[in-house]
Amino acid sequence: MLSCVCNPVYRLAVAALSFCLVVFTFDRVSAADRLTGLHSAQVMSQSMPWIAQEAGLFKKYDLDFRLVFIPSSPVATAATLNGDAEIGVTGAIGNVRAYVQGFTDLVFIGGVKNFLTHSIVGKPEIKRPEDLKGKKVAIGRFGGNTHYFTIQALRKFGMDASKDIQTIQTGGGPETLAALIAGNVDAAGLVAPGDAAAVARGFGYVINGFDLRIPYGATQFVTLRSTINKRGPVIGRFMRVMAESAIILHTDKNFVYNCASRTQKFSIRRIRRKSRPWSGV
Repeated sequence: MLSCVCNPVYRLAVAALSFCLVVFTFDRVSAADRLTGLHSAQVMSQSMPWIAQEAGLFKKYDLDFRLVFIPSSPVATAATLNGDAEIGVTGAIGNVRAYVQGFTDLVFIGGVKNFLTHSIVGKPEIKRPEDLKGKKVAIGRFGGNTHYFTIQALRKFGMDASKDIQTIQTGGGPETLAALIAGNVDAAGLVAPGDAAAVARGFGYVINGFDLRIPYGATQFVTLRSTINKRGPVIGRFMRVMAESAIILHTDKNFVYNCASRTQKFSIRRIRRKSRPWSGV
């Protein structure tokens, strides 16, 4: 055995094998393509990146994916245009507004939810939409999904949001819920699980968005045409990950509930209470 170890040919073979193992390992590690994405709301319709991470799908498709939370569709759109992220999971309104203003590099590459599922929740004495007249109604950000929903929902009841209510911008869903609970506003535009959290504290539904089913690109995947030109195969792998995540979202409710509870600290009980047919959970 000693003579074998001392044999120059043997040592050369071992060195060559070691080199191959190092190169192969480095190639495997470096194979993962980095990709930065953002999402604009901590809601179940934007949960597919969380699901993919928990299920190991990014690793399966050799993606090193980092998700950043920016609590507003318009701000998220600006971040995408600035190159801060290559993929956005967000509402349509900020992207559509930017596109019609001339930022035509933006492009939708997928969609998750095609109608608004927000609700307006208010103090116990506010029973009907008409009771909102003159009241302070909180939304996340001007130009965001909750703002758009509030405008369109009130229009369904013959009201004008710019005249009939005082719209208060809070910054995001958690801040909107906090403002309602603190008594700083009379009602709030919220989406699950925020609306369920408000109802659990004694507030009531004034307008239920599920009943209205207002058509809208509520959750979309967006990127830049220039990004597709540069990194098309990587974006394609990301969308395959999202497709597999969608299957899990619609078929494995226990995995989805536990994932939301672990990654976003959602209450499983509240998620179950607010689950609707659109999500499959």
